[in-house]
Amino acid sequence: MNPTPLPSDDAAGATRPAVWIELSAAAYRHNMRALTRVLRPGVRRMAVVKANAYGHGAPVIARLAVAEGIDYLGVDCLPEYEELAAIAGDVPVCLLGPTLPDAAPAVARSGAEPTVSELETAAALAAAVRRGARPTPLPVHLKVETGTHRQGIAPEELPAWCRFLRAHPELRFRGLHTHYADIEDTTDHTHARRQLARLRAAREQFAAAGLEPELLHSACSAAAIVMSETHGDLVRLGIASYGLWPSRETYLSTLLSPRMGPELVPVLTWKTRIAQIKTVPAGEYVGYGCTFRAPRDMRLAVLPVGYYDGYDRGLSGRGHALVEGRRAAVVGRICMNMMMIDVSDIERARLGADVVLIGRSGPESVSADALAALCGTINYEIVARLGRHLPRRLIAGNGPAGTAEAAARSAD
Repeated sequence: MNPTPLPSDDAAGATRPAVWIELSAAAYRHNMRALTRVLRPGVRRMAVVKANAYGHGAPVIARLAVAEGIDYLGVDCLPEYEELAAIAGDVPVCLLGPTLPDAAPAVARSGAEPTVSELETAAALAAAVRRGARPTPLPVHLKVETGTHRQGIAPEELPAWCRFLRAHPELRFRGLHTHYADIEDTTDHTHARRQLARLRAAREQFAAAGLEPELLHSACSAAAIVMSETHGDLVRLGIASYGLWPSRETYLSTLLSPRMGPELVPVLTWKTRIAQIKTVPAGEYVGYGCTFRAPRDMRLAVLPVGYYDGYDRGLSGRGHALVEGRRAAVVGRICMNMMMIDVSDIERARLGADVVLIGRSGPESVSADALAALCGTINYEIVARLGRHLPRRLIAGNGPAGTAEAAARSAD
């Protein structure tokens, strides 16, 4: 795929966006190949692109994943599948979230492979197939409860599921899976191993009834990296494929392991442009609530981005943006569509200049992890909440240094 470049400042007639997201195709390829090297031979890969590809832009990332030879795409729900169906082509797409019974006819017609944890939904799907929603059995993935107590089939319900699957050939037992509750937040993976044992026990119970799933899958990014015994037949690669570590504990686990962990390169850079430069006299207030008072004559830059776009209001007076390779503090409260930064000591700051909100500029960087720490949350939330209205553009490298391109070349 040829990257779509941003128009340059001096391109004739070009109109540059005020806020946008740059995505490095090279970084995504590098991450996928680095993660593949830590997998056991023959394990298939699912690219998890739910939640708008964790805020990165599902259509763009899905195209990259398909081009990279991914075995599966993972989305949350039917509308997400419908957005990507043409891009997926022959690559199967798993609905990882729940399907309600009244959605069964649409799901059965769609070509997606649903996750099922309720017998009522399974019955509705089987009935839809019988009524002609599709000409062949519908592949389904059964999710079992192993210790998260979220979506999943309880162990005591498994005998009823065995009877149901034997009686309903309309459904094809494509996958059996679960999700780990405590693999990212700790370096002690006792609970995860207990969950894996329960998943294997469920598979044995189905096998004893003459039912064998085609795919056993449980590994998310963290499990794929730190617990090779979870790899099964398929791993679900999410946050790490975007160049973000699932947690500090996951990173620490790789440092404590004799195996070398993957080198991850962030795929996403978030940028905006200075919409106004203004001088604020000493003693004047800035922003809503008069929470900031200028301690000296200040030069402020107004940015056309706010919490509607995904820049968390909790970063008011705490965050930093990057202008011309230098850090500029956020002052005043983050507004719905605007924010202000202090550029008093950045002489080159000018109207229309680029500002980095997440990413690198010269020697400085602002990471999703750093913003998450300031907001008391996780990097998943920082990127997943980036507005869908923001244009996503493919670039050849990853920021001014081009580190992703270099990393990708070394991986080839």
